[in-house]
Amino acid sequence: MANRIFGAQGTSIFESMSRLARETGSLNLGQGFPEGLEPAELIEAAVKALRDGPHQYPPMFGLPELRRAVAENSRRFQGIELDWEREVLVTSGATEALADTFLALLNDGDEVILFEPAYDAYATLIRRAGAIPVPVRLSPPDWALPREALERAITPRTRLIVVNNPMNPIGKVFDEAERAILAELAERHDLVIVADEVYEHLVFDDRAFVSLLAIPELRDRVVRIGSAGKTFSVTGWKVGYVSASPELLAPISRAHQYVTFTTPPALQAAVAAGLNLPDSYFEDLRRGLAARRDALFGGLLSAGFDVADAPATYFAIADISAFDPVGDDLSFCRRLTVEAKVTPVPVSAFYAERDVTSHVRFCFAKSFETLGEAVHRLARWRDTHGWKKAS
Repeated sequence: MANRIFGAQGTSIFESMSRLARETGSLNLGQGFPEGLEPAELIEAAVKALRDGPHQYPPMFGLPELRRAVAENSRRFQGIELDWEREVLVTSGATEALADTFLALLNDGDEVILFEPAYDAYATLIRRAGAIPVPVRLSPPDWALPREALERAITPRTRLIVVNNPMNPIGKVFDEAERAILAELAERHDLVIVADEVYEHLVFDDRAFVSLLAIPELRDRVVRIGSAGKTFSVTGWKVGYVSASPELLAPISRAHQYVTFTTPPALQAAVAAGLNLPDSYFEDLRRGLAARRDALFGGLLSAGFDVADAPATYFAIADISAFDPVGDDLSFCRRLTVEAKVTPVPVSAFYAERDVTSHVRFCFAKSFETLGEAVHRLARWRDTHGWKKAS
């Protein structure tokens, strides 16, 4: 008999929409994988590491050179001082880091606060760890942190708050006032914050990003998770890292020991080289993605969509309520895939109740050629199908 948690899960919305895109010849702007953004230096470092070896088990905590690079990158961009030997762990992707963290820090009946819209793996992994996800909703159009709802959600059983910052799918960057609320509540209620910060280097227009681990009063309360897949546009490599105080990292490392134990050493060596790239790499990455965002925004606006600001991540959120009075974002995504041959994903998939159906997500981390073709197809769809906004 299947495990009741995993057995109850269906195919993810990302896989099902990607499959439909393949079947229909649609441009897949739903799944968040980038095109053509991998730095050549990173690929060459991986090739060299594969040629030179070694090819056996690396240390369970990760290669020393990668752990040092994670610590140095955190110091360079966030002012965080880390002991690379005791406060940095390498994992096989950020999702494994999340699984390790939940398995290590949760017991049966504990509660974990999630901000919706939320990455779909959070709730499933929390339940498998024996705990209970407690959603707190961020709502359009401003997606502000609802302090009163958050305070009501905290109970004596609350153990963790998961904060995805910058936030998928809405591109939100938590501001200073919101960070202060999180810090105050974590201290008052003795909570740990799991800071999923995989998009830390994808923040645009000279906006500031401050890691929750960089807040002094949270230094021993935050588990910070990063991802080479997002920072270097190599999502298939599955190299992640966890930074936390020794007291938090020790049990997380024990969970990692029994989940994957290690991560391919050649990829670790390459990511270490990537994290040590000069500031210009990270600046160019941000500028390049911002230009791609603007290219897609122009096409969406011309097609008649209302598009929210996207200060970070890979994603543009479009309000479809004027096109879709029925309020079925999944049906609209399928319809756009078939009619326009451009595929987004429904934002309702990021809510447990599937009841926020007014927005869809497009990924702009694509080549300019792909984005240009998507804009062309959206314009043709607008003209051919005569879509007009409801008055």
